[in-house]
Amino acid sequence: MTDKIYVIGHKSPDTDSVTSAITYANLKNALGMKEAVPAAAGDINAETKFLLDHFKVPYPEKLTDATDKKVILVDHNEMAQAVDNLNMENIVEIVDHHKIGGLATGKPIFFLNEPVGATGGIIANLYEMNNVPISKEMAGLMMSAILSDTVLFKSPTCTPRDKTAVEKLAKIAGVDPMSFGMELLKAKSDVSSKSAKDILLGDFKKFDFSGTKSGVGQIEVMDLKDLEPKRAAILEEMNKMKDAEGLDMIVLMLTDVMKEASDILFVGNAQAAAGFEKAFGGKIQNNSIYKEKVLSRKKQVVPPLEGAFKK
Repeated sequence: MTDKIYVIGHKSPDTDSVTSAITYANLKNALGMKEAVPAAAGDINAETKFLLDHFKVPYPEKLTDATDKKVILVDHNEMAQAVDNLNMENIVEIVDHHKIGGLATGKPIFFLNEPVGATGGIIANLYEMNNVPISKEMAGLMMSAILSDTVLFKSPTCTPRDKTAVEKLAKIAGVDPMSFGMELLKAKSDVSSKSAKDILLGDFKKFDFSGTKSGVGQIEVMDLKDLEPKRAAILEEMNKMKDAEGLDMIVLMLTDVMKEASDILFVGNAQAAAGFEKAFGGKIQNNSIYKEKVLSRKKQVVPPLEGAFKK
């Protein structure tokens, strides 16, 4: 077999990241790129495990070092979020739905970026465009990626295309999307066995806001009360990580999906605190600002922070 091409999502992989790697590698195999294999840039979370087990899909290989490896990036395009030791010259393709952030390649590559709720929906469309039949398993994975990333269509990132894709994919997968989506949400939001560190790193990305080095994480739960006993330990982990990684601030969204609101935790220096307060139009109280109708890191947290720190 020729050298593998790893199809891989971002660090702290979520469901869209892992399932996009699996479903896109499967599509590339069907189109003749037999060397494409799915990988995850870290441990997969409880929601993704529940999903892969349900549809009996093998877990992808874990890849944490991309030295001399060719990769196709899915569900991200920023080097800060990519697998360690990745050489930009070794990026073969990118399929994503996030903002485009500072990537420069030496030669033209296939780069598909669309403003939809999940990369899974973009990949489902690519199956259709290439007339590749979608199996029950692949349909289940892509449907679940959309439901997870759009928080059952509640997130402002959700588009009509996402809803149409879920409708089609659910029929192939043979499941009721909303009841299955609730099962996913339950698996995702069970924090009983998670340590404060697990909660912080479960869905965590690094950003540079005009020189303010930051980490922004998110945990989604059915009820914020479930996180209350762990709050002090979470803040302690945030401070530890900030110091260890030399960051100016760490922000963690504690998102209540039923109430459609987020308690946004903050640790950081005074300058970062001022920017954080400016971004969310409030004063930090008890290390946080509570915001109604805020569910999306991509659309409702990262852009205001970028705006607040612009020089």
